[in-house]
Amino acid sequence: MARTKAADSKKSTKKNQKSATEGKAKATSAAKKSAPVPAVLKLIKNDGALAEFADAINGRHNEAARKMAEITNGTNNLSEFASGYLYFGLHKVEDGWVLREWAPNAIDIFVVGDFNGWKESARYAMKRVKGSAGNWEIKIKNKSFRHGSLYKLVVHWEGGQGERIPAWATRVVQDEETHIFCAQVWDPAEPYQWQTENQGPAANGKVKFRPTTNPLLIYECHIGMAQDKEGVGTYTEFRDNILPRVAAGGYNCIQIMAIQEHPYYGSFGYHVSSFFAPSSRFGTPDELKSLIDKAHSMGIAVIMDIVHSHAVKNEVEGLGNFAGDPCQYFNQGDRREHPAWDSLCFDYGKNEVLHFLLSNCKYWLEEFHFDGFRFDGVTSMLYYSHGLGESFMSYGDYYNGHQDTNAITYLTLANELIHAVNKNAITIAEEVSGMPGLALPFKDGGYGFNYRLAMNIPDYWIKIIKELRDEDWKPSSILWELTNRRRDEKTISYCESHDQALVGDKTIIFRLIDSDMYWHFKKGDENSTVNRGIALHKMIRLVTLGTINGGYLNFMGNEFGHPEWIDFPREGNGWSYKYARRQWNLVDNKELCFHYLGDFDAAMLKVLKKFKSFEKQNVVEIWHNDGDQVFAFRRGELHFFFNFSPVNSYTGYGFMVEQGAYEYILNTDNPDFGGNGFNDDKLIHYTVYDQRLARDNKGWLQLYLPTRTACVLKKVKE
Repeated sequence: MARTKAADSKKSTKKNQKSATEGKAKATSAAKKSAPVPAVLKLIKNDGALAEFADAINGRHNEAARKMAEITNGTNNLSEFASGYLYFGLHKVEDGWVLREWAPNAIDIFVVGDFNGWKESARYAMKRVKGSAGNWEIKIKNKSFRHGSLYKLVVHWEGGQGERIPAWATRVVQDEETHIFCAQVWDPAEPYQWQTENQGPAANGKVKFRPTTNPLLIYECHIGMAQDKEGVGTYTEFRDNILPRVAAGGYNCIQIMAIQEHPYYGSFGYHVSSFFAPSSRFGTPDELKSLIDKAHSMGIAVIMDIVHSHAVKNEVEGLGNFAGDPCQYFNQGDRREHPAWDSLCFDYGKNEVLHFLLSNCKYWLEEFHFDGFRFDGVTSMLYYSHGLGESFMSYGDYYNGHQDTNAITYLTLANELIHAVNKNAITIAEEVSGMPGLALPFKDGGYGFNYRLAMNIPDYWIKIIKELRDEDWKPSSILWELTNRRRDEKTISYCESHDQALVGDKTIIFRLIDSDMYWHFKKGDENSTVNRGIALHKMIRLVTLGTINGGYLNFMGNEFGHPEWIDFPREGNGWSYKYARRQWNLVDNKELCFHYLGDFDAAMLKVLKKFKSFEKQNVVEIWHNDGDQVFAFRRGELHFFFNFSPVNSYTGYGFMVEQGAYEYILNTDNPDFGGNGFNDDKLIHYTVYDQRLARDNKGWLQLYLPTRTACVLKKVKE
């Protein structure tokens, strides 16, 4: 941490921590004086069926406003409140270092490390900060700490003690031989110098970066498994080898998993131990900054998969029992442990926990220039049941008292903070229940996310591939599932994410082709199963992308039909990295069929990006016929046509469209994409005049629709 930042913020962060723990009476009084909430919020105006639950909706809104006033002493300055990382943790000062931690249940805390033989001594004993609610502090001379020094805390409490990693540590490393984690001093002689600026005005020759979100095209990725090698990839390798692929593919955003430090690699980064430390198994903090900087220079936004829904149970590496109180950060009783995830659930009702988590959000934005977050496990946070066993069949299921108001308040404040720090920030909720208002602004009665994941879509594709014959796929059902959403909330549509690629599950391409991928994916050796899989893979992606109302997501490698599932090294597979990687050599080999799918994916995104604000255009159905398995829709200038029939090709199939001439923009049957080339993409199609339609300026567009193909046409401007 820069010395000036830490010094300048010391007073304000002390004040903020005090207000988070001891200023409740004064702040509550300030909250009562805040402006009243309007009787009818926009959330309710947009959906009259929610009027019945106006009291609950207004109550949640009021509680978030009250809590905001409380923790900020009535200023509503969440950014100032969320600066705990500038006070807590390790910071360089004029004559050495200062280390601070919150441990209200501790009776003694010692700093141990490679500088003192890992032994407790009075010289390195932390002291309680007078007037605080459990804050501890120590000043350490320069000769003890230097760049690269390793250290830990030994925390004593009534009846016990234990080694601990500081909760606010920003650098944590693991010994390759013993596998023990330690905090590490990070103070390079030449701190990283940013070349781009993603918030505030550009200065000192830096380039201003602003995310392109019209539409948002996300490449979900994992640093460690992003390389061909059987091992752990690095931030630098990702920057040099993968970012160019992302840019060439047309994606304008990467969503990085597993950034926050986690003890078990196989957890995919979802069992976090050190919330402020970027995972050292991928490289250094400066190398992560360089990756983000490079992405920005290429016009690619970088969002982080942030895990605030739960934490790892580990005590030595994590927060599980930091100072003899197992509930210092977590819920009491039965609500402490997550029943399905083998992890611990935060107590969002504690102001100290709000301070920790909100500061965590600001830290990643400010220190690493992330452009936002995909919040993991939001459904689990919203409900006391964690959403397990719930059906969510009616609006009453969202307002029946089974919701965690403290968690809802936290999520609302997190979104308010993030957009206060960076107005262009992107926030996405991983949420499956369909909670109304999740992706509406706070002022409108929502929780403030920019987008919510359309988690029904991948489930739908898996279901019909598994359970229905190709002849039974119905256009009416496909269109309904892809467009069934709240009109006032933006979503991220996707066919499959990392969830569908994990061992024990199957990706779309593997469900379609299975083991024939290993034997018949060489050009000239394709069989009927492979041809079917290639055709449907393209069509599924095109219709999913074509119906978005906010953004689109793809997990790395799935765009070209990566053949393997993901299986991280574990005891059950002999600690092998064979399936914890991406085989880019497959798509690079032009003798194999993988490049057909990759090339189509890039062409598909290229078409979409040519039309400004495509995702804001209404999806207007032109036609569907479940018997023929044909349907069509229009979005602005683009007209999409699909024939999902596995056996029937149609000649002169008529669609009622605006009169004029139409040209091909994209065709899944193009030989360049592994198709048969039955259509001539260079042909211009003219509508056929019909006197009955002429008064509405309509005519019949007659197309040849080969079996299992889709195409996109655009009206030629006169």
